[in-house]
Amino acid sequence: MKRFVALIALSASFACTFAAQAGTLMTTAGPAFAPPAFSPFCAREPRLCSTSGGKKVVTLQPELSAELKQVNRAVNSRIKERNDTGDDWRVPVTSGDCEDFAILKKRELLKRGWPASALLLTVARYRGQGHTVLTVRTNEGDLILDNLTSSVRDWSSTPYNYFARQAQGNGRSWERIGGAKPILSTAVGG
Repeated sequence: MKRFVALIALSASFACTFAAQAGTLMTTAGPAFAPPAFSPFCAREPRLCSTSGGKKVVTLQPELSAELKQVNRAVNSRIKERNDTGDDWRVPVTSGDCEDFAILKKRELLKRGWPASALLLTVARYRGQGHTVLTVRTNEGDLILDNLTSSVRDWSSTPYNYFARQAQGNGRSWERIGGAKPILSTAVGG
């Protein structure tokens, strides 16, 4: 009987070892200031500033994951990167900087039926410079669509120091980014 109990305990410990971290969610730590160019942009494009309505977290099916990757790659290959003189947030036509890429990706996903409440413009620092990406909230973690890579990655696996994102439910408000909260998979073997 002791052997049987020991075998059960050993099996349970292996199962726990194989339960993999599926991704991470951004935690927020109170209000933050929006980037200065955000308000004029919202006056021109209120629909693209919205984070209300719909699901706050998208259940990521294989076809939706493929759609995220396709939108990220398509926008990155179609738009030529250029730096603004000043800070002017716009929907790019042929060229733009990081926030313009993120805005276009949000617009493309909205056209495909993604909920605005799960698509959050997010600001970070990278190599001493400000950088803007699109955060997509999913049941597998907060994923980043970025103009610097065609990969769609969990936010905690990127090289950025995140500091604020749009608030869910009120896109004109911004929240400070706290730490990463892991999502644990319940499947044995990850």
